[in-house]
Amino acid sequence: MTTKYDHFETMKFSIANRVITASFNRPEKLNVFTEQMEFELSQFLVDGGFDDDFDMAILTGEGRAFSAGGDIEEWMLPNVEDPGRVNPDLSKRLIFALLDFPKPLIAKLNGHAVGLGATCALFCDVIFASEKAKIADPHVKIGLSAGDGGAIIWPQLIGYARAREFLMTGQFIGATRAVEIGLINYALPPEDLDAAVDTFVADLQKGAYKAICATKKTVNLGLKQLASSVMDASIAYETLTVATSDHAEGVHAFLEKREPNFTGK
Repeated sequence: MTTKYDHFETMKFSIANRVITASFNRPEKLNVFTEQMEFELSQFLVDGGFDDDFDMAILTGEGRAFSAGGDIEEWMLPNVEDPGRVNPDLSKRLIFALLDFPKPLIAKLNGHAVGLGATCALFCDVIFASEKAKIADPHVKIGLSAGDGGAIIWPQLIGYARAREFLMTGQFIGATRAVEIGLINYALPPEDLDAAVDTFVADLQKGAYKAICATKKTVNLGLKQLASSVMDASIAYETLTVATSDHAEGVHAFLEKREPNFTGK
């Protein structure tokens, strides 16, 4: 079935049984985000809330990864060269689009979810992952503050002590461990992932749809209030770190495939 979003360049879509699957579609680069992909995901979430063709959405990635974060070469390097080109409204728009999406939104982590990819997954309603997937928010590894929403959602899921540890170190967490600490809902063998998501969605479809959606909206009210109070400052801190020497070093070290030499500047 064709969708209203088939013209998107960085995502692909399919609809079956009134469920849309929205897939990040840059598999050759592990679905890393460009500004265009962030914009297209936001646009889908905004428009999809009013789309009568589907009742639920599954967010996943093509290929080996869910999303490996932001594209360092196409997105971060240009920001290092010209910090004034940073658009802080993109991240804010995406976070509120995730929170305002009125239908059930299921994350299916077919592979690693990193940085902004992790943020998108964790703002979904229920999160399924392959046991081989890992989750991390390693902004600090490239000299950035975790300002795109991670500092909001991680503490709500696993508490402030653990969130500070993982966000300040950029440590990767295996899917099974992520379930144990409450970061995600399910970790399954890769061959069982699709069936588990399909079964969960089918069970939701048997329920009282309006009540389910209203419950989701109610749960998200507190997160929306928190995001409203924190997001501007969070983005501002990240924007400040874009202009630091450490961020430039982190970006160049990544592209040159070497360890960064941070100086705290």
